[in-house]
Amino acid sequence: MSRIVADKAIPFLEGVFEPYADVEYLPAEKIDREAVKDADAIIVRTRTICDENLLEGSKVKVVSSATIGTDHIDLKWCGSKGIIVRNAPGCNAGGVMGYVLCALYGVASRKNIDLRRKTVGIIGVGHVGGRVKMALESLGFRTVLCDPPRAAIEGPYEFCTLEELLRQSDIVTLHVPLDDSTRDMAGRVFFKKMKKGAIFINASRGEVVDEAALLEAIPHLGATIIDTWRNEPDINRALLDVVDIATPHIAGYSYQGKQNATAAAVRAVARVLGMSQLYEFYPPKDVPEAESVKLSLLGLSQGEIASMLSYNYPVFTDDFLLRINPGDFERMRKEYRYRREFYLDY
Repeated sequence: MSRIVADKAIPFLEGVFEPYADVEYLPAEKIDREAVKDADAIIVRTRTICDENLLEGSKVKVVSSATIGTDHIDLKWCGSKGIIVRNAPGCNAGGVMGYVLCALYGVASRKNIDLRRKTVGIIGVGHVGGRVKMALESLGFRTVLCDPPRAAIEGPYEFCTLEELLRQSDIVTLHVPLDDSTRDMAGRVFFKKMKKGAIFINASRGEVVDEAALLEAIPHLGATIIDTWRNEPDINRALLDVVDIATPHIAGYSYQGKQNATAAAVRAVARVLGMSQLYEFYPPKDVPEAESVKLSLLGLSQGEIASMLSYNYPVFTDDFLLRINPGDFERMRKEYRYRREFYLDY
C-alpha cells in the first residue's frame, strides 16, 4: 500500500486517501526528512520547503502543493531526481478578487477616497490578476496591465512596461509569482515612480516587496493594503503599525478556493499513484451557507458598493484581529473560517 504524508492544515483531505493508502497527517513543522523518507507522496502548503534537505534519500515520487505558488519547492532539484511536482494554479483566484475589491472599497470609505474614473495597474495578469481585471472593469475602472512573460508570448499590445504602469495608475495591485524576476520588485525606485497619493495593494508574496522601501514610501501613498509579508509568521511590526489594512495572508482563503486547492492536490497524487477512483475528486459541495453568491453592483454608488462588499466580507475584522495579536499570525491562518466567494453580475 502506498504511503502519503500530508499537512494536517489542508482542509477536506482527511478520509479521502485512506481506502487506498496509508496516510499520516502532520503539522507543517513536523514534515521533516525522517517523516517523509518512506513516503510515496507528500501533500504540502507553502510552509514546507521541499528541497534536497527534505527529500534526499526518500521514496517520494510526487510533491503535491495545495497552493498556487511553487517558490517553496526546488523545482530544478526535484526534476533532476525524477520527482513530479504539482500545484493548484488559479485555485484561489475568486477569493483574492473578492479580497481586493472589499479591501479597496473599504479603505476608500475610511479615507474618503473617490474611486470614480480611477486607473488600476495590475502587475501579473494570470488566473488571479485576470479575475481582478474583469471585476474592476465591470465596475468602471480603467485598467493597465504589466506581465512581461505574457507580453513575450502574446505580444506587447495589451501590456505596458512597469514604468508606464506606475506612471498612469491611481491604484497598483500585485499578483505575481515569487521568482528571481519578481523578488524585491517593489523597491525604492518602484515607489518613487508611483503617483503621489496612489493606493498600493500586495496580495501576492511578501518577498516581492522591499518593506524598508515601502515604509519610506507610505507617507506619500494614499493607502496601503498588505496581506502577504516577508518572514511570515514573524512579520514586520513597524510596517503593520502604519499600513491601512493588514491581514495574515488570507486573501485567497475562500471556501471554494480551498476546495479547488485540495481537489487539485488529491487529483495530482491520485494520477501519479494510479488511484483511478480519485482522478476526478472534488470535496463535497453540500454546504449551503458556504455557497458562492452573485452580487449585482452595476449602477450603485460607491458607498452602496462598499456596504454590500463589507457585508459579504468584513475585511476590517481580519485587520483588527491581526493588529491586536500579530504573534498569532500562523494560528489565524490555520484556524481561519473560510469565507464564501462572491461573483459579480456583469
